[in-house]
Order: sequence, then C-alpha cells, then structure tokens
Amino acid sequence: MTPRLERVETGVPGLDHVTRGGFPKGRVAVVAGPAGSAKTVLAGQFLASGAQAGHPGVFVTLEESADDLRRNLATLGFDVEALEERGDFAFVDGSPRYDTTADEVAPLHVDTLLAQIGQALDRTGAERVVLDSFGAAYAFEDDALMARQRLRGLLAELRRLGTTVLLTVETEHTGDSTFTANGIEQYVADSVILLRNDLEAEARRRTIEVLKMRGAEHRRGQFPCTVLPGQGFVVLPLSVQNLDQRSSDTRVSSGNPEVDALCGGGFFRDSIVLVSGATGTGKTLLVTEFLAGGVQAEEKSLMLAFEESHDQLHRNARGWGYDFEQAEKEGLLKVVATYPETATLEDHLVVIKDAIEEFGPSRIAIDSLSALERIGSRKAFREFIIGLTSFVKSKQTIGLFTASTDTLLGGTSVTETHISTLTDSIIVLRYVEVFGAVKRGMTVLKMRGSAHDRDIREYTIDGSGLHVGEPFRTVAGILSGNVVNLVSHQDSLDGVPPPSLG
Repeated sequence: MTPRLERVETGVPGLDHVTRGGFPKGRVAVVAGPAGSAKTVLAGQFLASGAQAGHPGVFVTLEESADDLRRNLATLGFDVEALEERGDFAFVDGSPRYDTTADEVAPLHVDTLLAQIGQALDRTGAERVVLDSFGAAYAFEDDALMARQRLRGLLAELRRLGTTVLLTVETEHTGDSTFTANGIEQYVADSVILLRNDLEAEARRRTIEVLKMRGAEHRRGQFPCTVLPGQGFVVLPLSVQNLDQRSSDTRVSSGNPEVDALCGGGFFRDSIVLVSGATGTGKTLLVTEFLAGGVQAEEKSLMLAFEESHDQLHRNARGWGYDFEQAEKEGLLKVVATYPETATLEDHLVVIKDAIEEFGPSRIAIDSLSALERIGSRKAFREFIIGLTSFVKSKQTIGLFTASTDTLLGGTSVTETHISTLTDSIIVLRYVEVFGAVKRGMTVLKMRGSAHDRDIREYTIDGSGLHVGEPFRTVAGILSGNVVNLVSHQDSLDGVPPPSLG
C-alpha cells in the first residue's frame, strides 16, 4: 500500500475536510493572505485547539502583543490563560516595542528571539509552533540575508524536533498573488494555505484555498469561510458535499389538505419545497400553514424569517387562527427573525446550521431566500443554497423555502435559477388578470418521485387561510405573465363583445 503522511487536526471546522485530514505532521505550513483575511485567527485557533486536546504549543508573536492575543482568542472561546497555567501553551512575545531613548521602534534581534523560542519549547514540550508573522522576523534587521538564514536554521531545528509549524505571511494584494515580496513560501513551506478577503457585490467575502501540500492529497479550489464570535474560524466546504442523503417515502402534510391533494398526498419527509411568487400572493401564508401543520402533529418546527419581525409573524398567524406564541412556549415552534444585512451569507449559513442542531426540528421554513440573495454575489449565494439544502437533507428534515419574483405578473425569480435544480418540489403562485379582475393562480410545477396535479388552479385567501379552487380554463399565458383571455379573444374574432362581469 502507498504510505500516507500522518496528519494533525487543524482545529478549524471544515478545514480538515478541505485538507483531507489536517496539516502534515512535523512539517511547515504557511498561511498567506492580505490584511484582514484572519491569518492570526486561524493560526491561534490551530494552536489553542491543539493545546486543549493535550498537544502543547508555542505562539511566537512578532506583531500583536501577547496580552492582545489572549483577549482576542478569548472572544473565540479559548481560555488561553488556563492553558498557560496548565503548561500546554506559551507565548514568545517579540511584538514591536518603542524605544523612547532613540525615538524609534526597537529592532528585533533574531538571536534573542531564537533563545526565547528554545526556552519555551523546553518548558512546554511543544508539538506545535506558530510564528506570526514570518516576514516581521527580519523586517527590522540590518542584515536581512543573515536574519533569513538564522530563521531558516530555526525552522530546520523545529522540523528536526518533530513539531508542526505554522507561519503567517502577508501577501502584497488581494488578487491572485500568492507570494510575498520575500518569497519565503518558495523555499520553507511544505504546505501553503491562501486566504482571500475580496470585495464582491459591495461586500467582503473570505475564502480559503490549499495552494500546495507536498506529498499529501487535498481538495482544490476556493472555499468560503468566516469568523464568528465564540466559534472562531469556520470553513464551509459547500462544493464538496456528497450526494449520499437517504430518501424517504413517508408523506407529511403541508398544513393545508387542499394543497396536499395537489401534491399527491403531501410532501415527502426529506424533501426541499420551493414556493415562488410575487409579493402578496400568499407565500408567507403557506409557510404559516406548514408550520401550524407541524405543531398540530406535535413536531418541532423552525422558522427563519428575513423579511418580517417575530411579533409581526405572530400577529399574522393569529389572523389565520394559529397561536404561534403558545406553540413557542410549548417548545414545538421556534421563530428566528433577523435582517439579512446583519451578517454575510457564510455567517447566516453557520447560524442556520447551529439553530437546526440546537433545536432539532422536523420542519424548517425560510421566508425568504430572495432577501438573502441581495447581500452577496451570485456565486456566493449559489454556494449558500448548496450548503443549506444539503445540510437540511442530511438531517432528514423537510424544508419549505420561499422566493419572490421580480415582477408582479409572471416571470421567474433570480433565486429560482439558483435553487430550482436543488429542490424536490416547486409551487408557483401567480396573479391572473381575468376580464379586468385580478385573481390568483397556483400550480405544482415540479414534484420529484410523485404524481401531482398539473393544472393551474385559482385559489383564494380569507381569514381562515388559503383555499384551492377550480382550474383556469379560459385564460392562457399565466406563468409567463402574458395572460390572454381566451373567451374574449375568440368572441372578438367572431365579432361578439366580451361578456359583462356584472
């Protein structure tokens, strides 16, 4: 069998999946990226999570002070002071110090730094070492070449001791440049992890890429990532999800018996249902009935609202005869309402996943995806949808998502183009003009694995909910928005005036 390199876990959620097992043990990895790409966060998390698991580490800081790093890591959920007291974590503080006598920043002496690192290694028995940042190690040295040689000697010694070393370096810009001005990755790194923090659609988006990993397999391409309080650096390997979800033949009610009949007896337990329509067509009402159906069946239901407030959703539900406030008190319903602009798509995805893990719902509703679409690029939104749908399916949970069309009459929503192939069922709601009157039409456009009603049916909304009526037989072009009243059209051809609605 082909020998495989031993790996060490990174301590970063999702990164071990991208690296196919973690960083190669006893080797040097470089984390490169521009300012603000969270290099120090990733490095500190790697070291602190390892120390928590019983793998001591030394953090050599050449930019931020040790006190600042302790506070920053505490916001990510790591009690560094406790790890230091236990002897599993140590700082070597080589951060810049101002020399008041010379009125300048005191130069860094590499020989002194090397001695401090050696003492910390002896004291902790470190298995992991972080140097943040490598470029600063010789930035203030008069003889940069000599400083570089001494640092290379340090890395060689660290490798000889079997420690896994993580170096952070700053790239010159946020484009495709992967090397710093000093080019250190070219001769010291066994692995290069590239972080980006690019501007897309007027919003910053972080991504991570394993540029190289000598002698070890890894996944290629850029993967979205984010940094969250209490969680730290999180990688979202959305595009490598496996299509291994189980499928169920069990049906569950939509909460509306008439809609169930259109869908051949209800929704499948593990399906994703998209409801698409213009504003005012009843998308939120279908969500309300869906959640109420779960409460009636004594199933936990989770509502994620991005357009209406918590109290407004409760008020709307009361108008249709549902007591969501009582359902929440009984633990059968949880409503989470927030504005999309409060976070990035990656942040929202992590929060949604955490809410699902914590509450354990059987039903999930999101109203609406279109609200989330406006806060990121098309690529970021599609990756968000892939991650969301695959996670919901992996939990054997039914999801009902809504999307708004750009126009009131007909057309398709931009959201539909991203999610239509990932959904199991699509219900389309439309306004229909019939002889000067505006009515509503509904059709089940798609339902995988099941027969369903294919007519476009009129439906009405009143104080008791949504009611499905008869198919439209006298109009055409409803889905496209180019509605033609067939009766009046034929009568006009025959010279007969259209019928009076009175």
